[in-house]
Amino acid sequence: MKKISWFSLLLSLLLLAACVKAPPEKPPAAPAAVPVDWSDVAGWLRDDPRPALEVFRRGCGALRWRSGWEQVCARLSELENPTEADARQFFRTWFQPWRLQQEDGSATGLLTGYYVPDLRGSRTPDERYRYPLYAVPDDLLVIDLGDLYPELGSYRLRGRLDGRRVVPYWDRAAIDAHPERLVGKELFWVDDPVELFFLQIQGSGRILLPDGERVMVNYADQNGHPYRSIGKLLLEKGAMTREQMSMQNIRAWARRHPDQVAALLEENPSYVFFRELGPEFQSPPGALGIPLTPERSLAVDPRFVPLGAPLFVATTWPVGDAPLWRLMVAQDTGGAIKGRVRADFFWGMGAEAGALAGRMKQDVRLWLLLPRDVTPPSVKGEK
Repeated sequence: MKKISWFSLLLSLLLLAACVKAPPEKPPAAPAAVPVDWSDVAGWLRDDPRPALEVFRRGCGALRWRSGWEQVCARLSELENPTEADARQFFRTWFQPWRLQQEDGSATGLLTGYYVPDLRGSRTPDERYRYPLYAVPDDLLVIDLGDLYPELGSYRLRGRLDGRRVVPYWDRAAIDAHPERLVGKELFWVDDPVELFFLQIQGSGRILLPDGERVMVNYADQNGHPYRSIGKLLLEKGAMTREQMSMQNIRAWARRHPDQVAALLEENPSYVFFRELGPEFQSPPGALGIPLTPERSLAVDPRFVPLGAPLFVATTWPVGDAPLWRLMVAQDTGGAIKGRVRADFFWGMGAEAGALAGRMKQDVRLWLLLPRDVTPPSVKGEK
């Protein structure tokens, strides 16, 4: 066999590389937020801003310690019993609107909805109440990587110890298959595994006990596994069309196929643990620790929207195509709420709110309102 020298081989590789065209450079991403004039905020004059002003006022307890927000909150404390015109003028005077946009510069994103479901449950298990709602397990480790690597920000890992090794925490299938691992961490038992699954997606709910008591439960932690949409899986299986996809139709599918429910739910490895709230909570607290307000609280991606900030929302109602213009406040976050122009609309509690939240998957445009000397977090990072 004829030998090939290393020099000849290297020369051939260099000649080959010279013939390969370099991939075109990706155009730079558009800024996540751009300042605009108030006249560019579509629908701004079509909504009464007073309800959102009061929601924002409650959030000033947390915001007034942030740089740039002190003066705005101080001025708001002087504004008592405002008229609609007073509230509108307050925002125009003290806030700069920023249009949120995608990397390609487009301003349209996705708006979904969430709510507080009611589940029938008990503090003790029996033949009816068989599905446990868990508190945070003692062996769940939360590792804050930001302490060691500040460039990772608030990124966290979750796992458990296996000898001296940290390994991923049990996924949904393993938790459901081995309830003995979480004995003693049961907060309640409920009567419907599908409703329990949706409770984990919503993050908060009310447990209706047999004696008539209602107990609010709220997200406490998560097992660290990524969320996988069972709705998307049903679409891939051809169980329903994209137009038919809703929380209500997923429930209907589960009722028709009870033998397939467990396998479907286990396709989502993410698992949420809860805490029980006291009777003073009539609405669940958001990420700021402030009770959420139906139709005025919004869940956002905090990489692009600071919690506590007002946003103006231009979208359509989930039933019909009537325009929905609403001034809201960023008070919450969510594992599935990721992106520049992405938000989750809090509809409230109970079946009526659930009917709207379950059908909401609307196009949306968002304007972030910030004090005039405050810059959006994403813009700071782009400089």
